[in-house]
Amino acid sequence: MSDVILSVKNLSVEFATEDGVVHAVDNVSYEVKRGQTLAIVGESGSGKSVSSLAVMGLVRSNNATVTGEVHFGGQELVGLDPEEVRKLRGLKMAMIFQDPLSALHPFYTIGEQLIEAVQVHEKVSDGDARARVKTMLDRVGIASAEQRMDEYPHQLSGGMRQRVMIAMALINSPELLIADEPTTALDVTVQAQILELLRDLQKEFGTAIVLITHDLGVVADMADDVMVMYGGQAVEQAPVRELFYQPQMPYTWGLLASIPQMHTSSLKLDPIPGTPPSLINLPVGCVFAPRCTHKDLVAGGLCLTTRPDLGAVSDTHASRCHLNEAQRIEIRRSRNIGKVD
Repeated sequence: MSDVILSVKNLSVEFATEDGVVHAVDNVSYEVKRGQTLAIVGESGSGKSVSSLAVMGLVRSNNATVTGEVHFGGQELVGLDPEEVRKLRGLKMAMIFQDPLSALHPFYTIGEQLIEAVQVHEKVSDGDARARVKTMLDRVGIASAEQRMDEYPHQLSGGMRQRVMIAMALINSPELLIADEPTTALDVTVQAQILELLRDLQKEFGTAIVLITHDLGVVADMADDVMVMYGGQAVEQAPVRELFYQPQMPYTWGLLASIPQMHTSSLKLDPIPGTPPSLINLPVGCVFAPRCTHKDLVAGGLCLTTRPDLGAVSDTHASRCHLNEAQRIEIRRSRNIGKVD
């Protein structure tokens, strides 16, 4: 049996609007192995969430076009009958949404929603389903689970609602879990608890995780592999250690340079200049070129006229940039980014 549970190839998602076509996801490819975590990193609007919604079969508006291949457990999902995808969703693959208060139904108790998550896929009695729900709520660290099952989402704290979402996602032991900003709006203590919970449950169930985040601290702590997205494209892909120690793309350098450093007395951060591009009017050349401070180093203005391919840096590392290897090493050394021998 292959270790790869999810294989995405040349996935593109476009939305037709009155202002033009929104190129939300542009030709993205990646793989996720059983029991491992892929982090997808990037600014808001980079295509992280839309790419994962497409994997889950949740991009279904009349103006949306999804192309490419999504192989899950050997089954092609793009073009599959929506009812067949629905049978997989919640059973074999599940998603933790960014805002649990809006993802949970306000009119139903926690117990009712979790019981439904069980019974929609399995024929079990109400009593057996309720017992299973209580066990899962205990497992995700919710105290007084029996009492909480009869409460509504607004009666729970943000951290508890997030734990309920994790319980709902994992109650059928899915093979794939997509976590969209699972620690957003939570205080740092609760964040650490949620991440530890995901790690423990991943070990227990062997679940593959796609972690969508903009927090590189979470990436360093959780991920095995990382895909950096910008302007709807994958601009760098690598194992987590390689990405942090040998980043190859200027956008990744900008993300790393904007993190406060504990080993320096300077309080000044190094932000990325400018703003992300419009997904309706993407640059002709490199999507990051308008914000890149190193584009003038490339001869012939290539960054402004030609879109770079996602080229191999090593067997496990790929980057989308026109700078040559010597230039990248020198820039990283001068900016003290990563580890340069």
